[in-house]
Amino acid sequence: MEIDSVGGRTAVEEPVTGTAAGVPFTVLPPSAEVSGSAPVVVAWHMIDAPRSDAAFAAALPLAGVPAWRVYLGMPLCGARMIDGSMDAIVERAQRDAMLAYVDPFVRQAALEFPAALAELRERFGFDTSRTAVVGGSLGGAVALTILATREIPVRAAALVNPAVRARSVIGLVEGLLEHPYPWSDESEQAADHLDFVARSGEISAREKQVPLLVVSGEEDFPAFRTDADELVDALRGRYSVPGDLRLTRVPGLAHPLADDPGIEPAPQLPVAKRVDETITEWLVEHLG
Repeated sequence: MEIDSVGGRTAVEEPVTGTAAGVPFTVLPPSAEVSGSAPVVVAWHMIDAPRSDAAFAAALPLAGVPAWRVYLGMPLCGARMIDGSMDAIVERAQRDAMLAYVDPFVRQAALEFPAALAELRERFGFDTSRTAVVGGSLGGAVALTILATREIPVRAAALVNPAVRARSVIGLVEGLLEHPYPWSDESEQAADHLDFVARSGEISAREKQVPLLVVSGEEDFPAFRTDADELVDALRGRYSVPGDLRLTRVPGLAHPLADDPGIEPAPQLPVAKRVDETITEWLVEHLG
C-alpha cells in the first residue's frame, strides 16, 4: 500500500484496509480518471459468503463505476470476528435470532455508518454529496435502513438478494435450527421496523427519490424472492419516475455471491461477475 497527500486529498495505488470510527473497511480507489472530487459507493456485505468487507470487495469490485468504493464490515465479521471465526454470530442466532442477531446487527451497522463515512471522506477526499449505497442480504437491510431514515443524501442504490423483511430471515433460521422462534412483543416490534415493504412509504418520501435496483437470484430463497417482488411493487406505486426502479432476476444466482468460507478475498465467480456488471451499469447511469 502506498498513500501520498495530493492537493489535500489522498492518492491510493491499491486497495486500502483499516478501520474508521471503529468500523473495518476495504476501500478501492476510482479505476479511471475522474475530474474533481469523485463520488462514493458504500457497500455492506452478506453474512453468507462473501461475509467480510474484503471478500465483498473481491466479489463485487464495481470497477467500472467512476467512484471510490467503500466496503464496510458488519458487526462480528471480518476484522471484528471473535477468535477468527463466525461462531459468535451462530451463537447469537441460536440464542435469539431477532433480538440478538438480525435487529442489533442491522441497527449497529446503520448507526455507525455516518461517523465512518465522515472519517473516510476526510482521508480520501471523495464527494459525499454523490453517494450510492449497495447491500447484499442482511447488508441490504442496512442499505434499506439508510434509505428509510432519510438522514444521509443518497443518489442511487442497489441491493443483491436483500433481506427485505426480518421475518423471512427468522424463517430461514427456524429451518436451520429446526424449531420455531419464540416471538415476543419486543421481537415483533423489531421485525416490524425491519419490514421494508411496510416502510416503502418512508423510502419513497425522500425529497428526491433514490433510483433503486433490486437484484434477485432466480435460485435465491423463495421468501427472499417474494419479498423483493413485493418491495418493488410497493415502491412502484409511489415512485414518480418509473425508470428509477428496477427488479432484475439473475439466472443461476443462489443466495451467496462467493464460495465458502467467504471470509478472505477470492476470485470473482461468473455469476457474481454478472451481478457486478448489472449493478455497475445502474450506478454509472444514476450516480452521475
